[in-house]
Amino acid sequence: MLQAHKPIQRTAMRSTLELTDITDDASLLPGFDGHERIVLGRDETRGLIAIVAIHDSKLGPALGGTRVWKHESLEAAITDALRLSRGMTYKSAIAGMPFGGGKAVILANAKTDKTPELLEAYAEMLAELDGDYYTGEDVGLTLADADFLRARTPNVTGTTIGGSENPSPVTAHGVFLGLNAAAKHRFGRDDLKGLRVGVQGLGSVGRRLAEQLHEAGATLVVADIDKTRVDQAIRDFGATALASDAMATADVDVFAPCALGGVIHAGMIDAIKAKVVAGAANNQLADEADAALLAERGILYAPDYVINAGGLINVASELLPGGYVRARAMKLVETIPATLADIFSRADTEKRPTNAIAEEIADERVAARH
Repeated sequence: MLQAHKPIQRTAMRSTLELTDITDDASLLPGFDGHERIVLGRDETRGLIAIVAIHDSKLGPALGGTRVWKHESLEAAITDALRLSRGMTYKSAIAGMPFGGGKAVILANAKTDKTPELLEAYAEMLAELDGDYYTGEDVGLTLADADFLRARTPNVTGTTIGGSENPSPVTAHGVFLGLNAAAKHRFGRDDLKGLRVGVQGLGSVGRRLAEQLHEAGATLVVADIDKTRVDQAIRDFGATALASDAMATADVDVFAPCALGGVIHAGMIDAIKAKVVAGAANNQLADEADAALLAERGILYAPDYVINAGGLINVASELLPGGYVRARAMKLVETIPATLADIFSRADTEKRPTNAIAEEIADERVAARH
């Protein structure tokens, strides 16, 4: 087990919350990639175990959502936070936003463990990081939860309290626009009518994406661990249901992962029938090298941190000069297709995977501010 040490000096001990800098220990874990700071928060009385990972702050304060997920171990939760926060650095950079990458994971079951007391403890942790880390919704953390946190600390975005509210519809819209760009590049078509799209995950983003795809005339195949969500999609969109673990290799034109990451790995790429992978999930590839395998098979991959940047752009817009202006935020979201089109074109010309092109663009933008 990872051994936490280096207690953080706090201005006041208001509770049983303990914060520890675990950056050195976390450097031994997969996905560390030069993270600037990793903080572990524990409050045994209120049931909190949380990790905040700050990857890079060259562009500005770290910004990234908080995920509530019951990982099998503390190491797994930290590794998840590391991979996600690194992705946020690239997402901000390639979207042109003046923020660094960060992410938080609360090690808990969102349905059974997420008590007001736990959230109170987490709000105190966020307050200690005010100015260094801004957060908002992610898997397991709802709009109501974000409002609860914002009432107790200012560094929470995407709230109804002085914020831009739920970012999920904006994330979904950006993915929809990006999926259109990918379909145009791969299939040479300007519409989605009759295109078979497999949507894996019907949460707040996946459901809205499915709705937009249906309105655009796409034929939907859907999967979710929640049968109620699947039944609703069948009823509302005329979708066909499939088991979640079968979606990646389903007979579809486009595979849209919209749940958790790691759904594409080397062992199953030969079985993928889709010609496009374009979805909302973070870290869709189990290994970044898998993008080259997709390219070898003629499968166009829309890098996740490019196509799903709409939610980040929306909440980041709250922190820009002048505050949140929806029209400005949506105009920025509408640049996602052009960014992807450029990545696709360069990947074709240079015979390199799309994620390598995207990472190069992001690294150039971060380095320019160094």
